[in-house]
Amino acid sequence: MQNHREPQGTATRQIILLGSTGSIGTQALDVIDAARQDDGSPRFEVLALSAGGTNQELLARQAVRFRPQAVGIAAGNASGFKEMLDGVADAAGVRCYHPQILVGADASTRIAGWKDTSDRREAGGRAAGTGHAQVGAVVVLNGITGSIGLAPTLAALKSGALLALANKESLIVGGQLVKDAAGPGQLVPVDSEHSALAQCLRSGSAAEVDRLILTASGGPFRGMGREQLAQVTPAQALKHPTWAMGPMVTTNSATLVNKGLELIEAHLLFDIPLNRIDVVVHPQSVVHSMVQFTDGSTIAQCSPPDMRLPIALGLGWPDRVPGAAKSCDWTKAASWTFEPLDAAAFPAVDLAKDAAQRASTFPAVYNAANEEAVHAFHAGRIGFLNIVDTIEEVLSEHSAHSQLTLESVLDAEQWARTRSIERLALISR
Repeated sequence: MQNHREPQGTATRQIILLGSTGSIGTQALDVIDAARQDDGSPRFEVLALSAGGTNQELLARQAVRFRPQAVGIAAGNASGFKEMLDGVADAAGVRCYHPQILVGADASTRIAGWKDTSDRREAGGRAAGTGHAQVGAVVVLNGITGSIGLAPTLAALKSGALLALANKESLIVGGQLVKDAAGPGQLVPVDSEHSALAQCLRSGSAAEVDRLILTASGGPFRGMGREQLAQVTPAQALKHPTWAMGPMVTTNSATLVNKGLELIEAHLLFDIPLNRIDVVVHPQSVVHSMVQFTDGSTIAQCSPPDMRLPIALGLGWPDRVPGAAKSCDWTKAASWTFEPLDAAAFPAVDLAKDAAQRASTFPAVYNAANEEAVHAFHAGRIGFLNIVDTIEEVLSEHSAHSQLTLESVLDAEQWARTRSIERLALISR
């Protein structure tokens, strides 16, 4: 990764936020709302928003609060959302706000490539009436969950925007396809672990890096063996000890599939061989990841668990956003512990490493099979251990596509989903 750098305090960055009503999106808007430059002007402004459409009222409130030029929803209809938006605007006393509304499965992809259509550059201020400094670079924050974020990721990269990537799945399933689309320094990680690695890597050159060390909380089932894991429930899987996340990511943390995905992501982001990336369990989630250098030094990034810090760094990269999150309190005693990963009880990480080693569409199959199995688990059709077992079985049947394209990735995903559903149906009988 190379650093894009622009003088601080001279430009307000425009933000395109994908997945605005989710956990990442709502926290990103908190960061945007609070961030100010030295002269008190906004550090960021929202150019466009998109969401899936399951919480349109929240999306309407966000749009009225931040007044983006465009709003996208994957599910719903434009007239219905416009009526809701007008009602929220009237209640807030906002007049003459009429953003462009995009509806459909490709709404986030179209929003990802959105271009500023206002006359603010000539007028020197915001069209909605809140003037500020010259508009700076565009940053697309992809906070969508799942591999449906791949097309928006490619659209953002094609637009030339800086891509702050919280949607790890799009890089994992897209692999070299995404890497080839990204220009130098265009891709910035927002996952807490990869943001930590990016920060630690500033401490030395690429040739000086020995190993990357990803930390894992261990999830709610840390310390359990396979016999105990066979009895856990969906409700228990959603009780993460540290992070508040959506059902898919929280369950992935419980199986450690999430850490497997993050290992693949680290390999792709930083071009470090898979055999030089380790996972260590750190229940306190204060050390977010580490880089070990060739001279024996290990550099760690530490902060209380709060996603607003990596989100803010992704939006402001390579500059930090003052006050984005709280720091560690060094006046109080604290203990941090580290444990080896129990690969026998949690084989998802080794399975991910094998999928990444085989490359091509294997990571896409890993991710798609997992998503289908997680849905079946929460529907009460299968047990907890069946999730990773299904991933392993479907991977064993997969034959890689000869060429990695968006179409081949989508084909492999569809095959994996179909095959997973067939296998899961046999388990649930």
